[in-house]
Amino acid sequence: MRHKVGQVTPEERNEIQRLFERRNGLNELAKILTPDDDALYQKLVADLGDTTTRFQQWWDRMAVQYGWQGTPNGHWEINFESCEIFLNEE
Repeated sequence: MRHKVGQVTPEERNEIQRLFERRNGLNELAKILTPDDDALYQKLVADLGDTTTRFQQWWDRMAVQYGWQGTPNGHWEINFESCEIFLNEE
């Protein structure tokens, strides 16, 4: 079940969209790199960890700021075109 719980500003949307795209790019890069590429692999792991943390912090910060409802088995999603936030319950 999916329902709208809120909306963010275009600036807030841009922030999470950059993090989303960066995280996806790093995940794709992780699929082709191996730990044998030591220095590059370590940088990738560190950057992916940092980006994932910043991604989650954005959701946590917006949830508090806007008072979004949540559920233990649910997760929020954003529609990048409309800036709407939805709760998906599984």
